Amino acid sequence: MRNRDLIVALLHRLTRFWNRLRRSPVQKAFESQPTFSSVKTFESQPTFSNVHDLAECRRIEASLIDSRNRFQSLFEHMGEGVALHDLVFDDADRPINYVIQAVNPSYEAMTGFKTKAVVGKTADVAYGVAEPPYLEEYAQVALTGRAIRFESHLPPLNRHFSISAAPWGERGFATLFTDITALKRHHEQLEWLAHYDGLTRLPNRALLADRMRQVLAQTDRNQKLLAIGYLDLDGFKSVNDALGHEAGDNLLIEVANRLRDSVRGSDTVARLGGDEFVLLLAELDGIEDCERTLARLLAIIAEPYSLAEREAVIAASIGVTLYPLDHSEPDELLRHADQAMYLAKQGGGYRYHLFDPERDRRTRAQREALTRIALALKQDEFRLYYQPKVDMRQGIVIGAEALIRWQHPERGVVPPGEFLPLVEDEPELAVAIGDWVLTAALRQMDQWAQQGLRLPVSVNIAARHLQHPEFVNRVTALLEAMPDLESGQLELEILETAALEDMAVASRVIRECRQMGIDFALDDFGTGYSSLTYFKRLPVNVLKIDQSFVRDMLDDAEDFAIVSGVIGLAEAFQRVAIAEGVETVEHGLLLLQLGCDLAQGYGIARPMPAAAMPAWVRDFQPDPLWEPVRNLRWSRDDLFLLTMTVEHRRWIKQLAASLALVVMDSGALPTMDTRDCRFGRWLHGHEGQRYSEIAAFQMMSAIHQNIHELGKTLIDQHRTGQVEQARAHLLEMQELSGQLQDSLQALLMIIAKPQ
Repeated sequence: MRNRDLIVALLHRLTRFWNRLRRSPVQKAFESQPTFSSVKTFESQPTFSNVHDLAECRRIEASLIDSRNRFQSLFEHMGEGVALHDLVFDDADRPINYVIQAVNPSYEAMTGFKTKAVVGKTADVAYGVAEPPYLEEYAQVALTGRAIRFESHLPPLNRHFSISAAPWGERGFATLFTDITALKRHHEQLEWLAHYDGLTRLPNRALLADRMRQVLAQTDRNQKLLAIGYLDLDGFKSVNDALGHEAGDNLLIEVANRLRDSVRGSDTVARLGGDEFVLLLAELDGIEDCERTLARLLAIIAEPYSLAEREAVIAASIGVTLYPLDHSEPDELLRHADQAMYLAKQGGGYRYHLFDPERDRRTRAQREALTRIALALKQDEFRLYYQPKVDMRQGIVIGAEALIRWQHPERGVVPPGEFLPLVEDEPELAVAIGDWVLTAALRQMDQWAQQGLRLPVSVNIAARHLQHPEFVNRVTALLEAMPDLESGQLELEILETAALEDMAVASRVIRECRQMGIDFALDDFGTGYSSLTYFKRLPVNVLKIDQSFVRDMLDDAEDFAIVSGVIGLAEAFQRVAIAEGVETVEHGLLLLQLGCDLAQGYGIARPMPAAAMPAWVRDFQPDPLWEPVRNLRWSRDDLFLLTMTVEHRRWIKQLAASLALVVMDSGALPTMDTRDCRFGRWLHGHEGQRYSEIAAFQMMSAIHQNIHELGKTLIDQHRTGQVEQARAHLLEMQELSGQLQDSLQALLMIIAKPQ
């Protein structure tokens, strides 16, 4: 390459020298010389009469001869091929061809064109082509004096050349040929190695990336599906270990061949390394089309292999994501297919698994949320709110439940239901938040105590937190750091819906904590899968009736029965029952009549910041509606009257819902037979007749009859198209219902016994 640069430089230098010489007194001596090889000495020229300084002429002559000899030697012996040309012009002085004036031996050896066959001939004749090669480019070089360099492939010779062209003479040019065939083939080999796997000759990761870009763009245009599959062999390592690496390589080659032969020409099979392959299955009409192809590939790979004179059988697991259903970037698509492949392996292998973009989005969102929750804990963004717990019968505040809130800098107060469920499966984060809640609650209790308010506080404890090996030590350390707190001030609530992995450990922890004066409550009782097991085996003091039952107990007989049953269970086993979800004073009244005195809920007080608690406790007064029953008790037999109250409310609610429909659903109507409804069966049955001598009971029978007669009238009106009239009479129905419930309450008050 250095010789090529040198000859080009010499060409420029000799051209400048030639032009200068032509302007010198010896110009005529060279006008008849067409090429460098035919330049003659001054001794053969006639005497010039115009030459005034013969010494100068001889000096110029000697310099020219020396330059000619040097050039001639380089011209003939250099490894690059050189050709000298003159342009040929038409009558309009436009270049139409060029004549080859001289070539060196290397040119002849490289191109195969003999000197006698090309020198003195025009390019089209010398090369046997219709148009002179690169005429336009060479003409620009000759006429502008700007050298160029380019590469060219000569198909007849199957050779690659680097060609440099430089101006020569006044309207000629010189070309320098360098054979770069070996370099080109080496480069092509490197290119192949850079894009293909050396073992299986499949595209590698680099070429796969390029193919993916192309096929993704194609899929965007044709509106079809593209399957990106990540395939991993099941059992390859055992084959490799048993038969050796050579057999393992042969197995990979055979797998590659089977995959290549089993897909269409528009598809791609690539190897990433080891026993991992990637499939690009383009132009799929639907998911079913993809699944058929995957099932076929799995069957083909599972066919036996002959390796080292032994038969081997392997299978494959394939994870697949579908574009544009999964509209992600190429790298992410591969990552999704890889994730799906691992799910296929976890399912037992020899199967495919389709990636679920929606599930992945949820998973990513959950990871991001967990990261943000951990940051919130670090930046002290959590707060504790407190919901009072009261004894409705005694009319006093008995404590408060600490409830975590997230004081988000942008969203404001975030309720626990939006972030606590996310940390249930993150043991470290769940325990860290639990420790924070416990610490913050104890500190607040200590602060209230210093203000003169000694208020017991209950804290929710997750199952993972309770069963942590250091739980007892941590609680002990916290209590020791606050010696002013009285024993029995802290209560820990265990979620009954939580799965306690080791019941024996949980029981031991509870017993150790109770020795420190800590009480325990079983929260959300009745909602879990092992309520009675927990109730029996865990040494808890309190059962918290879940708010989902309490909330609907006023007009849902099943929920009422559950609440009543839990209260009875607590009494039987000498446990304390407290009802959550008391949203109205009527809820409180019914609970008092059932014998449940302790309650919390929005009907009593909403959760509030710690600073608001002292004033609320000071100003608390029980609702006046509770006053008549606060000093009364009923036997379990008499409490059936409360069940009838709930049953009647449900009957009224069912009738009102049917009348609200445009077209009444006969199947949803309550029964109109006074002896067939549940209230009527009680009223006329043995349970009701116990009270037949009481005036309030007798009044109930008449009111109940009027309610059913009015109900029949309303239904008839609705069926005959008098919908508005039927709905208007609902107020009358509500009045009668109120009278019936008042009679029930009056009967309850008559049969009640003093506290």
